[in-house]
Amino acid sequence: RDFCLSRGLGDVYKRQVRGGLMSSFDNIETAPIDPILGITQLYNADTFPQKVNLGVGAYRTDEGKPFVLPIIREVDREIANNLALDKEYIPIDGLPEFVKNTSKLILGEDSVALKEGRVVTVQSLSGTGALRIAASFLQRFFPPGTLVLISNPTWVNHHTIMNHCQLPWKEYRYYNSQTKGLDINGFLEDLKAAAEGSVVLLHVCAHNPTGVDPTKEQWKQIAEVMKQKKLFPFFDCAYQGFATGDLDGDAYAVRLFVELGFELFVTQSYAKNFGLYGERIGALNVVLNSTKNVEAVRSQLKIIIRGMYSSPPIHGARIVSAILSDKEKYQKWVDDLKAMSNRIIEMRKALFNRLKENGTPGNWNHILEQIGMFSYTGLTPAQVSILTNKFHIYLLSNGRVSMAGFNHSNVNYVADAIKEATTAESKL
Repeated sequence: RDFCLSRGLGDVYKRQVRGGLMSSFDNIETAPIDPILGITQLYNADTFPQKVNLGVGAYRTDEGKPFVLPIIREVDREIANNLALDKEYIPIDGLPEFVKNTSKLILGEDSVALKEGRVVTVQSLSGTGALRIAASFLQRFFPPGTLVLISNPTWVNHHTIMNHCQLPWKEYRYYNSQTKGLDINGFLEDLKAAAEGSVVLLHVCAHNPTGVDPTKEQWKQIAEVMKQKKLFPFFDCAYQGFATGDLDGDAYAVRLFVELGFELFVTQSYAKNFGLYGERIGALNVVLNSTKNVEAVRSQLKIIIRGMYSSPPIHGARIVSAILSDKEKYQKWVDDLKAMSNRIIEMRKALFNRLKENGTPGNWNHILEQIGMFSYTGLTPAQVSILTNKFHIYLLSNGRVSMAGFNHSNVNYVADAIKEATTAESKL
């Protein structure tokens, strides 16, 4: 009898499910689309011949195509032809050769912290994975309620990662919309007002989305206040070498803080500077003030990684370590890196010159002064709407553009459209 009753209820449940009456997933709401991915979808669906995508956060050639660095092609072939290599799991904390070389790239060959053995480095799933590992570590081992201070504005995934790890966060002032530069006074005031022990998320170079970086003197001011307030630096480095073409110069802030005796986190991504977007290769470095906690920190990071993805991917790690450990390959990579960086700088100049030439209202010096892949143009949402709806130019509503989306075929078209958009809004 009980079997029959159970069978009968099961039949009812099956009929309800088949009829669309109930589901274990009925309470799931559709998440809002990622703004950058949404722009790409709109761009792809647009059939206008002169459409322009300035939203994509990836390097493009002057023909608007993805770019695989020549040295990457070369190393790829070497790896493919090396029959001694296998596809076995690598250690939880990463390929040993990669781990050794990646920390040297960000901290420097002569880093005292590395020589003293007080740096813990683990391979990650690009920069995003490194940020997530670090955030998980903070959530587990820093005092409950520790606040993470994040620049306003910042890369939107910073917020998402902190939220997923249930870390409270607050914004500090960073961008001055009037000068289109750094609000150093507001920045320092917010650091001074922070509770001791707070974590400060800092962009190492080529700040995303503004392209506005502190000067060396401003970094020293920031470090001084953080030292006084006992704030913990959490550096995010996604553009070393890609920002200016100078690997050491782009790492200045991190090396300064290490020299001043800070314990800190610094994440690395090899998406932009190696063009390894789809290989998902990055690292998290933890700089300690002594060696006594090295193994404890390493072991806990490995526990976090084990529960996330168990073991990192091998191919991208082999590519990066092969290049960083060989002088000839390294120089070829540096040459490729400078070529990419110089093209972006060239596009900044071309955009600025055309805006000046066509008489676009306003001061556009910030286009030249900002650094790296992105520029915060200062365009309003209304002006962006005109660019998209009338000229089929796709960018974020806050006016951020990817300079990699510009080329010699579209820069004048975009600049002339900006003139019309800014002129049109001023007449409203």
